Amino acid sequence: MIGNLEPEESVMGDNVISSRKAIAVCNQGVVQQLYDVIAKLGWDCYDDVMVEIGGTQVSGIHQPENYNKKWGAPYGARKYNKDAFIVIKNRTRSPFDPSKPNPDLVAYHLKPEVPTIEVADQKIAIQQDEEAIRAAIKKSDDEKGYDTYSK
Repeated sequence: MIGNLEPEESVMGDNVISSRKAIAVCNQGVVQQLYDVIAKLGWDCYDDVMVEIGGTQVSGIHQPENYNKKWGAPYGARKYNKDAFIVIKNRTRSPFDPSKPNPDLVAYHLKPEVPTIEVADQKIAIQQDEEAIRAAIKKSDDEKGYDTYSK
């Protein structure tokens, strides 16, 4: 290996390269920014903190044996998007509190019926205007043969 580095020969493993890149990112002031944000939020050293990766995809489709590997990923394979991000969760400060239903909202099938009056075997909504009610009464009177105009 003295003076000669063959392409097949790897001096540093992938873990070493990844660790060096991570240290380079941290040396750009990211760690200090993280310290400042944690102090600003008032987190405690006893808080339950998790670090996760966001912006990922997991294949949820079982592929057949001879699938095109260019377009389909095997089931359960995780892919990191180019805009993936780091999520720091403080589980102590975010207790589980499910949302409450709005008591003022009523399901459509549970809405009360519009009050109606029955005029000559015809139901008319009370909220209709007087003209509609008069027309329904006139129609029923005409069907029964009542003379309503001669008076």
